[in-house]
Amino acid sequence: MSLSASRRAAFEEAILPPLVALAIVLVVGDLLILATGEAPSDVWAALVSGTWGNWYGIGQVLYKATTLACAGLAVAISLRAGLFNIGAEGQLAAGGFGAAIVGLALPSGTPGIVAIALCTLAAIVGGGAVGAVPGVLRARFGAHEVIVTIMVNFIVLALLNYIVAAKLHVPETLHTPSMNAGTVPRLADAIPAFHGSAANWTILLVGAAIAAVAWYLFRTRAGFELRAVGLQPEAAEYGGVKVPRVWLRALVLSGAIAGLGGVNFVMGYKGYYEDGFAGGAGFLGIAVALVGRNHPLGVVIAALFFATLSQGGLAINAMVPRQVVEVLQGIVILAVAASVPEVRRLVRQAVSARGVAASSAAAAPSAPAGGSRG
Repeated sequence: MSLSASRRAAFEEAILPPLVALAIVLVVGDLLILATGEAPSDVWAALVSGTWGNWYGIGQVLYKATTLACAGLAVAISLRAGLFNIGAEGQLAAGGFGAAIVGLALPSGTPGIVAIALCTLAAIVGGGAVGAVPGVLRARFGAHEVIVTIMVNFIVLALLNYIVAAKLHVPETLHTPSMNAGTVPRLADAIPAFHGSAANWTILLVGAAIAAVAWYLFRTRAGFELRAVGLQPEAAEYGGVKVPRVWLRALVLSGAIAGLGGVNFVMGYKGYYEDGFAGGAGFLGIAVALVGRNHPLGVVIAALFFATLSQGGLAINAMVPRQVVEVLQGIVILAVAASVPEVRRLVRQAVSARGVAASSAAAAPSAPAGGSRG
């Protein structure tokens, strides 16, 4: 198979499953909407209008996608290394809490760029530290990361709940006092059309992190080792890669990226840490990673898609139950999971058929340029 044919097949395997899933979602969505007595065209139009049809909706989609992109990328990094990080929610919360604590500790006169950098670093360290726990246990003792990350999730969220409720909360609330420094302006401060939306400039921090992760995975030796371990750890170890070290590095990086997602809410939206703010985002990040095929660009597209469904559920709540959107999110995951093997089989059959046809054409004798002479 030629290099161009191989790349074409890889592209088709990556792009077709999400498209198949989208088609299935539209069909199932039409059936669910009809069951509620509404016209599907009206509901879909209201969903699009409430998300991408106005600046407030666009801002809300971007805000939600920013957190989902971090959670999804965190899961994708671990999956690339052959690991399954289910602890993104606890890591995200730890990152947000770290940013809030640093913002509280800094004096109010701290220069903005310095405060934002320190709070962002605290979020990354907080998430990375939580990710290091399953990383060390997997690398040192062989403990399964799925069990460990689930348990660490409970521990971290419970511990943060205790600290906030018993020590740091504002009376009658479950959030910390507002940060003295380190908050990030909203997009509406520079673009008035976004007025009212929670979208903020942490989207640039997350965008830079996504680009850095893409470069790391596909342009560095360490990224190559991580992907090699995910594909075949025994072969990677035979080639000289220290597999336990790669596992630890992958889970720490995964936790750090998840922790970065906490700055969107804490630094860009509320200006304080609130207990439960990460509810559901970590687990939805698993769906984002799967639909995005564990690729940074795919994760961004999947995050925008799920953010659109989330915000769209609010826009169509008066027409259909919001649970319809939640069902559709589950259908997306099932459709992608079911379509990936079948699409891969069909693509490889098509590539094989194209190869046979090309070989036959090359082997066939060429016709003479002129007619035969008698």
